[in-house]
Amino acid sequence: MFNPDIFQLSPEVEAALAEKRPVVALESTVIAHGLPRPLNLETARRLEQFVRAEGATPATIAIIEGKICVGLGG
Repeated sequence: MFNPDIFQLSPEVEAALAEKRPVVALESTVIAHGLPRPLNLETARRLEQFVRAEGATPATIAIIEGKICVGLGG
C-alpha cells in the first residue's frame, strides 16, 4: 500500500487502515512552528484526543529523517 522507503506508519495508524477504520490526518506544524513549548505539545495531544473522542484514529504527520511519518508516538 505504501512505499516503506518513503512512508513510516505507526502501528496504530496501520491497524486502523487495515481494518478500514477512519483516520484523521493532523499536521505537525503546531508542534514545530505554531506554538511555544509546552503549549505546542499540549495542543497537539488535545487535538488527538478530540479525534479519538469522535471514534477516529489521529495521524499526526511529520517528516523525520527523510521519511513521511504518519502517526507520531504519544
